[in-house]
Amino acid sequence: MRNIKIKILIIMSGKLELTNEVQEIARFSKALSHPVRVYILQKLSKMDSCCYSGDLVEELPVGRSTLSQHLKELKYAGLIQGEINPPYIKYCINRKNWEEAKLLFTSFLNESETSGVSCEIHDNSVHK
Repeated sequence: MRNIKIKILIIMSGKLELTNEVQEIARFSKALSHPVRVYILQKLSKMDSCCYSGDLVEELPVGRSTLSQHLKELKYAGLIQGEINPPYIKYCINRKNWEEAKLLFTSFLNESETSGVSCEIHDNSVHK
């Protein structure tokens, strides 16, 4: 497993330049920002084969056009790939990018651990 460093570079003007890793995490996070897309990724990542969009529309509580938009977001993020064979469209997890996303998130979450310093906000108000 490779060690991924997530850094924010400071350029000469004193402003921050976001690294490719930070931008990738943001892109993958956006793709994961809806429960339907999370479900699709869970389903496809567990399968050894592809799934047709028609099958997904039968099991999800969304219409065909909404499902199409969700699939488009996942494809744009590079997490899935589609193959069009009219009138069918089949989708598979993009294993290479899926593994990359897992590595990025693991590194990000592990680096985010603090060394015992707490930023807890103490609310002294009384709730009834």
